[in-house]
Amino acid sequence: MPTLSPLRRSFYLPTASVVAPRLLGHFLVRNTPDGPAGGAIVETEAYLVGDPACHGYIGETVRNRALYGPPGRAYVYLIYGNHFCFNTVCRPKGDAEAVLVRAIEVGFGEDWMRSQRPVTDRHQLTSGPGKLCAALDIDRRLDGVDICDTKSPVFVARNPKQKQFLLERSPMVTTARIGITRAAELPLRFYLAASPFLSRKHRQLAGEPSRRAIK
Repeated sequence: MPTLSPLRRSFYLPTASVVAPRLLGHFLVRNTPDGPAGGAIVETEAYLVGDPACHGYIGETVRNRALYGPPGRAYVYLIYGNHFCFNTVCRPKGDAEAVLVRAIEVGFGEDWMRSQRPVTDRHQLTSGPGKLCAALDIDRRLDGVDICDTKSPVFVARNPKQKQFLLERSPMVTTARIGITRAAELPLRFYLAASPFLSRKHRQLAGEPSRRAIK
């Protein structure tokens, strides 16, 4: 079991397009009655100020209030009436940017996660934003919680072996976001190509910036 020290709030101060690739390899952690459950983040998407696909594009509402900060908070919303999505809020308070966590690798607390989301193939347990929220029992109750506090129901912890993790699952791939219609062409999705827990891989498009070497 790795040591679970939360990422500092300053980690989330940059724009989400910077934070999203930096989150790869760090741990998404759910505190449960049976102990911590979660694993390393392997797929993210950034949503930005002025981005038509970002929930903050329409202005602040009761539903999206957590998206407006402060940074280092969770933004959790419901899609399609039955799937929740977990986001890390970025930028100073008053801006509306966040990183959607699309997939994590099962790392610890697997038995508890399976009790929340029974599956035959463990690679399907957390290979998508709705799947990982079901497996980690993340819903609107956790909207706005402090993800920089180990006492929170959910937080993001630093992986002391992140560099090694990234190398083992390289390359990191940058693609257009998926599952949206507005601003879908923007290259704001990031994933580790060798991870077996991805929601979906993406065929390279002509002229698209697609791969980054991990040094």
